Amino acid sequence: MRRLQLETRIELRAPASKVFNFVADHTNAPRWQSGLDEIRRITPGPIGVGTEHELTRRFAGMKVVARNRFIAYEPGRFVAFEIPSGKMTGVASYLVEPTGADTCRLTSNVDFQVGGLARFAVPLLTVIFKRDVKKALATLKVLMEHH
Repeated sequence: MRRLQLETRIELRAPASKVFNFVADHTNAPRWQSGLDEIRRITPGPIGVGTEHELTRRFAGMKVVARNRFIAYEPGRFVAFEIPSGKMTGVASYLVEPTGADTCRLTSNVDFQVGGLARFAVPLLTVIFKRDVKKALATLKVLMEHH
């Protein structure tokens, strides 16, 4: 196993509550994350600790089918989720902090363990992941600031 870690930040001209509600609802993710073919919530009820999703993603030429589970949830501020099994496992999170009346900062953290043959490609996967995250955040910025 090898680790893939990445922290990114973006400043947005949108209310923190709007940004948090959008990113915390993972069914919105295909709208701003390329390569994410499908994601669906598989647990009933409101979003919170224990919420689970099933997702299909294309990443670095691989098709990844996985599940995630929310392990921390602070409404309007923070959500963390784990991917407990598969080729890539680990934890990711979104922290949304207001920086003004209608502005905020989104901090995204990823800490994944990569197994199998893919573990030898972690340096390349990190470059691809950084590129994909940068593109996703640019798309999110457009969605949040112009809609």
